[in-house]
Amino acid sequence: MATTGTPLSFRDVLRLRPVRRLRIAQIVSVFGDFLAVFAIIAVVTFNLHGTATQVAMVLVSFMTPLAIVSPLAGVFVDRWHLKRTMIASDLIRGVLVMALVFVHDLYVIYAILFAMSVVSAFFVPAQSVAVRTLVLMAGLMAVNGLMSQAQQGSLIVAPSVAGELVQLVGANSCFLYDSFSFFFSAALVMTLTIERPAGRTESSAVLDSMRQGFGFIIKHPTISFVILSMTAGMFAMRCFGALLSIYVRDVLHSTSGVFGVLNTLIGIGMIVGTQWLTRFARHIPQQNLVVYGLGGMGIAVLTTAAFGTMGSTAAGMLGLGLSASAIFITATTLIQHETPHELLGRVMSCLMSLVAGSQVISMFVAGPVAEKIGIPNLYYASAAMLVGIGVVGYFKLPKAEKAEAEKVEPAKTGY
Repeated sequence: MATTGTPLSFRDVLRLRPVRRLRIAQIVSVFGDFLAVFAIIAVVTFNLHGTATQVAMVLVSFMTPLAIVSPLAGVFVDRWHLKRTMIASDLIRGVLVMALVFVHDLYVIYAILFAMSVVSAFFVPAQSVAVRTLVLMAGLMAVNGLMSQAQQGSLIVAPSVAGELVQLVGANSCFLYDSFSFFFSAALVMTLTIERPAGRTESSAVLDSMRQGFGFIIKHPTISFVILSMTAGMFAMRCFGALLSIYVRDVLHSTSGVFGVLNTLIGIGMIVGTQWLTRFARHIPQQNLVVYGLGGMGIAVLTTAAFGTMGSTAAGMLGLGLSASAIFITATTLIQHETPHELLGRVMSCLMSLVAGSQVISMFVAGPVAEKIGIPNLYYASAAMLVGIGVVGYFKLPKAEKAEAEKVEPAKTGY
């Protein structure tokens, strides 16, 4: 095992039994979530003959609660028992997704997705806090990379698997698997010993607790910057993705098959980027990685818009995935490094709220804006925004925080 101050590799952190169990739970659960979401989209599209707006509302129903509920959820995550919170969240979502087997009304489907998202608003920050208690600080980048790989791998595989399952045996098979995945995740979490460090301070007033979380973010320049970076990066990716099918049709004059391949390239880029981060970026200050990621995303979007060819678009997709991994994984790790334990739930919840909100907003603004100014011009604007935030961050972030970002501390590794 590497020393406390040496960044750990995938192999190092996978030697920890809690990390292996969390990763298995993540793979099974995330794959189930993607199966269920794509199955719902298939049901709304082909079985219920939904309109484009009704199909889009599937994602809006799932993302909106994360944007609205998360800041409040973070207050309770910082107060409640982490392990019980995670287990309860898994069990409740397992029951909710099982209800989809018996539902055929569109608005009830929306309601179930909404309720699942509310519960997820508690689970996600609780999991992030648990990771910090189970892993050495030097291993956070590797663990976050493993979590990202599970998500991106599932995103690549799940659409085709869900399509085949829906066609062969029906959407209920996807819902049943997702329900099982939540119960399986809860069972694995039960085997972990997750203990917060002593000495947490709590406010009796919920609003005061929320203000403490927001106040820490505003006063901490690095945290503010990485949260802004993740929000901007996700907004740009969702604007880009929402219009990619139209871009393929009208600019590249190609088919739906090419659209699917291009989406896959983003996921492949993120997986490759994750490997690169943990192996070769150990000596680059983490806040600089976020800056470089923003610039890389901007260049990738610019390349796609400027040349308008199949080759440039494919290169742009790979570059987008590579650069996004530098932002999302590094930003999550920085927040876990820099945030006190007693505030981490609230800070992660604020991040989740802003990222989810940016995705919801992008779904509403991308189409109308593109109709007025054209898709290439929208892509140019997105590229300028990403590069601009990166440049501001490069010159404005305090250089003294480089040393702070490299600090590590012992952590409990419960078995």
